[in-house]
Amino acid sequence: MRHSLMVLTSSALLLTGCVVRTRPGDRVEADLALPGVVEVGPDGYFFHNGHHYFYDHDRWYHADSRDGERRELPRARWPRETRRKPE
Repeated sequence: MRHSLMVLTSSALLLTGCVVRTRPGDRVEADLALPGVVEVGPDGYFFHNGHHYFYDHDRWYHADSRDGERRELPRARWPRETRRKPE
């Protein structure tokens, strides 16, 4: 019984940690969730928390810079509502 309790306790402590290894050149994405309501300019551009977002043809994209390569943003990270600012 004592051995089982010790194994259970040590397993709980050891399994709570998480290690992520990457190789040089691997892209690591931050949590790119947008706020619930977003207002974009006429060009569809939106900057938030150091990230560049683009709204185009009812889809969201993100990039490392305003002129960088755009990648589609996962739908779970889209805002609930998107509004266009008047020109």
